[in-house]
Formats: sequence, structure tokens, C-alpha cells
Amino acid sequence: MSGPGPGLLAGAPVRAVIFDLWDTLVDFDVAAGRAFQDRVAERLGRDPDEFAALWLEGRAVRESGTLRNYLLGIGVAEDLVDELVDWRRESTRALLSPRPGALETLEALHARGHRLGLITVCSEDVPDVWSETVFANVFDATVFSCSVGLRKPNPRIYRIACEELSVEPEDAVFVGDGANDELAGAERVGIRAILIHRAGEDPLWDEVRDWRGPRITAIPQVLSLLDE
Repeated sequence: MSGPGPGLLAGAPVRAVIFDLWDTLVDFDVAAGRAFQDRVAERLGRDPDEFAALWLEGRAVRESGTLRNYLLGIGVAEDLVDELVDWRRESTRALLSPRPGALETLEALHARGHRLGLITVCSEDVPDVWSETVFANVFDATVFSCSVGLRKPNPRIYRIACEELSVEPEDAVFVGDGANDELAGAERVGIRAILIHRAGEDPLWDEVRDWRGPRITAIPQVLSLLDE
């Protein structure tokens, strides 16, 4: 699909637009993620494939708490923890570059009077470096899973965003690639949801392969979709 899908369902005027982060506003670089894991495995003297599997297994723990506690929990010596956390920040800092048109779209939405929110499932390296990115000060509310101890699609994480944006769920839309059942999670609390995936490709996640709601293939298409 090369353009916006079906228009938003009839409802309250859109006062706020809430975005996912990874594979929505920025690309998630799988190769860079694995390079970080291999670097840590080498530092710890562990098998790279075994460590990569361990890292994947611990995702929920990292994304709802601190990296320090996670690393200590997998047996990393305390005198190495700060070093590895710094490596993680370094890796993440390099990844947080906006997709083409993303920043301009956020600015246009703000100029139209929409409040802007972010809900992302992430470990604490993201909020740690957030102020250094081009996204700093763009959003009216940022909800990081590691900071609130909740991951999508927990209904509370969406409600926190709406509360911080001073809007009711029915006044908001959520834009994301569908990971973590996030689109259905948004809809369950009354937020209208928009799927984003690459042009000419199927959505990344099985649960949204047959998505019947509105969809886009580039962030700037949000603007025309909201005009419908």
C-alpha cells in the first residue's frame, strides 16, 4: 500500500496524537542491536549466541525496570555494570535519528494545535539520552515503559499518556507499527489507532497483518489522514 488507508472512524475531534517510537518515528536497527550484544558478550567472556538469547529473554525485565538491576540479575559483576550501561546509552544514542519527514510532521501537528505524546516500550537508555536527541522538547508527554514500570498493551500506560496530555482517550489517536499488541491495546481504552508499515511490505507483526483500520506507510501521511 502506498498511501493512507481508510479514514478514521467518526468520533470526537482529534486533540492529541500519540506515537510509538521504534519502527514508527525511528528505525530499529537489528544489526546495531546485535553488535552491542556481541560487544557485551565479549567483555563478559560469554558465548555471543547464548548471550543474545539471554538478552532477548530478559526484554520484559529491562523494559519495566533499570538496566543495573537487570545486569546484576544475570550475574554481571557490579564493577562492570556502569560500563555496560554507558555502552548501551552510546548504542541507543546513535539509533535515535528520525525517519524522513517525522520531525517536520510533529512540528506541523503541533502548529495545528494537536498535543503530542509518545509511548514507547524501552529500557532506561532511551530516557537517559532523550534530552540529547532532536526529539527533546517536541512532545507534550513522553511515557517510557522502564520509567513507569508498565509495558504496552497494559491499559494504564495509555491512560497515563492521556492524563499527561489532558485529553480523554476518545480525543486521541495512536500511531504505531503494531508491536506489543499496541494498536489493539490503544483501541481497548478508547483511543483510535493507525498502523504504520513500509510501502510495498507487509506489517512486521502477525497481529496486524489483517489490520482493517487506517494505515499509513510514512509519517507525513498522518497529516492528510487527519484531514479526512
